[in-house]
Amino acid sequence: MNRRLPPLNALKAFEAAARHGNFSAAASALYVTHGAISRQIQQLEQWLGVELFERHGRRVRLSVAGQSYLPAIQAALDSIAAATEKLTARKQGRRLNINVTPTLAMHWLLPRLTRFQLRYPGVELRLATSDASINNQNADFDIAIRRGKDHWHGFVSHAFLTEREIPVCSPALLQRLPIRQPADLAAHTLLHAETRPVAWARWLAAAGVPALQSAADQHFDHYYLALQAAVDGLGVTLGALPVIESELASGKLVAPLAGPEITVRGYSWAVPQALVGDELVTAFCNWLEEEGGQH
Repeated sequence: MNRRLPPLNALKAFEAAARHGNFSAAASALYVTHGAISRQIQQLEQWLGVELFERHGRRVRLSVAGQSYLPAIQAALDSIAAATEKLTARKQGRRLNINVTPTLAMHWLLPRLTRFQLRYPGVELRLATSDASINNQNADFDIAIRRGKDHWHGFVSHAFLTEREIPVCSPALLQRLPIRQPADLAAHTLLHAETRPVAWARWLAAAGVPALQSAADQHFDHYYLALQAAVDGLGVTLGALPVIESELASGKLVAPLAGPEITVRGYSWAVPQALVGDELVTAFCNWLEEEGGQH
């Protein structure tokens, strides 16, 4: 088949300029000059016979034609990158790049990874932690793990772990200030995480004490910090089961109340469309579902 294809460098310049919103940022991303980006896009527009950008002084904006063209070009470049990574990985020994939320990485995923590596000893796992939302313009990973069951554009996803919340604290704090019923939390400092802003209000309402006033409140920007503060005896936080099962098993944390256990957003894996069907990516996702299904 005789394919009629525009120059690859011109397509890369177009995609980078569209993604960054200006030619200078695209030039920096591709390590070329602003003039090189401008010339490559002009070359592509001449080859196509349409204008891909509307130019307003130094500012540029995708034209209607450019908006229509961009998704297909991004998908094609993603497919080329994925195929290249897959081919070179066979030569180097396969590597999986996993992007996961910090708390799940520290408290749930890392303690289990040995089981995966025993099953696949030749695989190198590279973990990066982030709470940022994912999209098909910053997918520098093979698999992402996020809270919720969102249908992320450009990805295939599936829920694998259900999460339940219940108050937890250190044994020393509980000995000093017993908690026998939800109302006893009024004598304690409640530890909040900005990543779970409504967690305490939701739990207190379910426990029948929606108007409870705690002795104090302490706020943290990440959930893992609130958990560590609870381990250190600074107050009571809502522990996510089964994420904190190791802390409960070791006695670093205790759950003084039998309930209620509130089911909240669990975790899902997400895979870029270009990697759907990849044997090792599928194996890791299946393994996540096996581990999550044990609870």
